[in-house]
Amino acid sequence: MTETTASHSHGAGHGKKPAKSGFFAGIALFFRQMISELKKVVTPTRSELVNYTLVVIGFVVLMMLIISGLDFVFGNGAIWIFTNPIEQ
Repeated sequence: MTETTASHSHGAGHGKKPAKSGFFAGIALFFRQMISELKKVVTPTRSELVNYTLVVIGFVVLMMLIISGLDFVFGNGAIWIFTNPIEQ
């Protein structure tokens, strides 16, 4: 079992003070934990990657359309409000 940062927390509740480790021991612990987390990473399959890519592109296009529409509406609204047709 690997050590976790939770086991080194001060509020562990078991009444013992955690052992103080040195600066380099803390760095080593960080790298051990980082490597153990990276081993859990699962690479997506090609079909999953294509699916994720299409979902992201679709979302970006949808956001572009919404923002462009709002820009058009607010831009024309500002022009309509701030132009002063002179009537005689």
